[in-house]
Amino acid sequence: MSSLDKPVKITPQMTVLDVVSHYRKTEAVFKRYDAAAGECICCNALFDALGNVADKYRLDLDRLITDLEQAARED
Repeated sequence: MSSLDKPVKITPQMTVLDVVSHYRKTEAVFKRYDAAAGECICCNALFDALGNVADKYRLDLDRLITDLEQAARED
């Protein structure tokens, strides 16, 4: 099985900490979203669920999860 076939399921209920602790490469995705958020997501929303993070920072939740899952498959 290639890394791109690796099953990864990231849900809106998972916290930023859940995602980063299970999939280290997702930290780079959060860093890319920091500019849109206007602050460091890992610093200021570490314990927030992804759904809440998307609402708080007006991010596209589906796009965020897709980007996170793609990075997680590379982990």
